Amino acid sequence: QVQLVESGGGLVQAGGSLRLSCAASRLTFSVYTMGWFRQAPGKEREFVARIRWSDSTTYYADSVKGRFTISRDNAKNTVDLQMNSLKPEDTAVYYCAASLAITPTPGEYIYWGQGTQVTVSS
Repeated sequence: QVQLVESGGGLVQAGGSLRLSCAASRLTFSVYTMGWFRQAPGKEREFVARIRWSDSTTYYADSVKGRFTISRDNAKNTVDLQMNSLKPEDTAVYYCAASLAITPTPGEYIYWGQGTQVTVSS
């Protein structure tokens, strides 16, 4: 059974940084596009960033561009999300996910982690 396990969430003050990590198991990691999504209370799940399997091309939501960086290590089956200059509106549960398509659409992601809470205080 495929597993994606996120870690690294927590509480941070506005302007601070956090690094999330997602470890994949029982997955041919190197052929999947890996994405990060987030969901705040009362809101729909939204795309944050994704990284392509073949050449590590990245794509970001406008709301995080220039502040967040996604990276992957195909040898270690991990994908990270470095989050800098955090804002209170970044508060959400963050999920990593895997897709065979190159897409920001949540519905096209096959496998999902359980999520990790990020809380940014003002």
